[in-house]
Amino acid sequence: LLQVSGPFKHSQVSHGDFLGAVLGTGITRDKVGDVILLEGEGAQVIISPDLQDFLLSSLTAVHRVAVSVQPIPLSDLKVSPPRIETLRTVEASLRLDAVASAAFRLSRSKFTDLIAKGDVRVNWREAAKSGVALKSGDVVSVRGKGRCKIGEVTTTKKGRYAVELTRYV
Repeated sequence: LLQVSGPFKHSQVSHGDFLGAVLGTGITRDKVGDVILLEGEGAQVIISPDLQDFLLSSLTAVHRVAVSVQPIPLSDLKVSPPRIETLRTVEASLRLDAVASAAFRLSRSKFTDLIAKGDVRVNWREAAKSGVALKSGDVVSVRGKGRCKIGEVTTTKKGRYAVELTRYV
């Protein structure tokens, strides 16, 4: 774990700026873990331990801002709590395309296209069909959009399904 610090108070730096600076040193993406932004202070970079010394000497700037890099213990990792959004939807069925399209605010046809491209996972397994029945406790992940967890499922008077969703954004 590395702490990348610099005078970023007046600079608009993003996750991509830090990741680009690390990858620009010649390190491959599979050796770099998460990059956690620290508002105005820099970032914490999780990296393969065998490359730590190399990065300490070779990472000198991020987005044209000079930086200092120090190793820090894993206990000092600053993880922000996930941003969540809770919503309820009423659907005619518990099909993947119906429930998840409501969670991610996409049309069912666009969501079906994402499933066909292999961008949708249910409980960390790739979803093969849009007609998969979801149940309470299932986790739906969409590449580039986030993740949602199926909460309580109740039946309405008209036989439809009221689904509580927790979306991680």
